[in-house]
Amino acid sequence: MDLNGFFRQNAVKPENIKYIASSRFLDKNKKPIEWELRPITSRDDECIRRQATQKKRTQNGQYQNEIDQEKYVGLLAATCTIYPDLNNLDLQDSYGVMGAEELLKVMLLPGEYANYLGKVQEICGFDKNMNDLVEEAKN
Repeated sequence: MDLNGFFRQNAVKPENIKYIASSRFLDKNKKPIEWELRPITSRDDECIRRQATQKKRTQNGQYQNEIDQEKYVGLLAATCTIYPDLNNLDLQDSYGVMGAEELLKVMLLPGEYANYLGKVQEICGFDKNMNDLVEEAKN
């Protein structure tokens, strides 16, 4: 069996995508500004999950890890966003918030934010289930 296709240098690198998160942010020509998103690795995702995990005390006194789903998707979206730079302090100051996740929430309307989260999950591979992947591989 040939393993060459699995070596890092031979793997197809996922590309960043451009996405119009909102028609409210316009360039000088009055055209919507494209945002740039990048997919992350499973290792990066694991770090994000850890940041969004809290220990909760159960009824029997035990502690159990629980992921705050809202925090997780906010961190995921902020991590995947290349442009605009959500960590830019001037941009955060203009909205009166601290942190990339909070900035994203105040920049976008609720529907825009929901669509944005969906796009982020899509580029990270969460939009396909195993049956879809099997069918895709068959074709």
